[in-house]
Amino acid sequence: MDVLRIVVIGGGPAGMMAAIRGAQLHQDVTLLEKNTTLGKKLLLSGKGRCNLTNTCDLDSFLKRFSHHGEFLRDAFKKFFNQDLINFFETRGLKLKTERQLRVFPLTDRSGSILEILKKELEKNKVKVIYKAQVKSISVQSGAVNGAHLTGEEFVASDKVILATGGISYAFTGSNGEGLKIAGNLGHQITPLRQGLVPLKVKEKFVKELEGLTLKNIRIKFIFGKKEILSEIGELLFTGFGISGPLVLTLSGKVVDWLSDGGQVFAEIDLKPGLTREQLDARVLREFEASPRKNIKNVLKSLLPQRLVDCFLELAKIKSEKQAAQISREEREKIVTLLKGLRLEIAGALPIEEAMVTRGGVSLKEINPRTMESRKIKGLYFCGEMIDIDADTGGFNLQAAFSTGYLAGESAALKEDEKNISGV
Repeated sequence: MDVLRIVVIGGGPAGMMAAIRGAQLHQDVTLLEKNTTLGKKLLLSGKGRCNLTNTCDLDSFLKRFSHHGEFLRDAFKKFFNQDLINFFETRGLKLKTERQLRVFPLTDRSGSILEILKKELEKNKVKVIYKAQVKSISVQSGAVNGAHLTGEEFVASDKVILATGGISYAFTGSNGEGLKIAGNLGHQITPLRQGLVPLKVKEKFVKELEGLTLKNIRIKFIFGKKEILSEIGELLFTGFGISGPLVLTLSGKVVDWLSDGGQVFAEIDLKPGLTREQLDARVLREFEASPRKNIKNVLKSLLPQRLVDCFLELAKIKSEKQAAQISREEREKIVTLLKGLRLEIAGALPIEEAMVTRGGVSLKEINPRTMESRKIKGLYFCGEMIDIDADTGGFNLQAAFSTGYLAGESAALKEDEKNISGV
């Protein structure tokens, strides 16, 4: 096998895996990282615990992507969730599977994942250059031949893998520079938008509920005649609006609606396990069981304590009123609010504060079987900078590792060697 000079730009999960895979196949790999450390964003994933993948089956996995999930089928066939689990466990890191099939390191530390990746880079003799700011990629006769760094330094290469990420979590160094480089080389960049992002609401009372988590609820977003309904799960009130798994998962669609103009509403079903009729009967039973209790105390059996005062204000019912004094009309208001607490969405946090970037290098210009550019020979893309994004639950990180693995292997092999088995 001829030794190739492979340059990987970006030291996140996709870039590290690409570098490791290329070096495993006995190529000369250099990893360029603009920061002084690797994996800054990786350390933040899963609230510092690193939800690195999900153990659901391939078809279910692909459905968790907002669009074009099928593009990843080849990458996942090459290196999927069990392969990733084996990668870490055979190197001494125990993993565990939690609810919703999410996989975490047993240590509950993202740093444990990064430590394994760094050791593997060192073991495979990947040359890591820190504080390496790439200005542009050099192309001659339609093929890459190196990367220009700031300070006029030039790193020669036969293959270049771009893995610089999107522009979410900008404080980690993700500023979209790789996307600008790709655009300057003539690649189409699908407009960037927020993904997995908290939402702002117009109602001021949410400030009083900051930090309150609602469990076992369902949320429906409404845009004119269009609706999307969440699964049953958790919602978190913030000082400016709403967040939590249910909100984050559907936030991308809400962002798209907001960009189209018009009003978007969220309706929180606080009792999704009961029909309206069943809930009305339960509320009536609560009232009849404690007729002399004031309504505020009765509602504590139905709602988190912090939500009760706010709830009664919205229902326009005085908190000292006794249960026996509540009219049928007032009881219907209570039931209506329990089944649909409505908020108007005012916007979303900026993309720099989102968990993932939606949009990126157009999939039409990337070969899904190799991750190579269809426009420039020897140029590969992987990770968040391509136009792929998914729900929370380990899906985005798996996509980063899988596309990185495929890009690294493809860059290292000739066409007649592409059927090599995994390492």
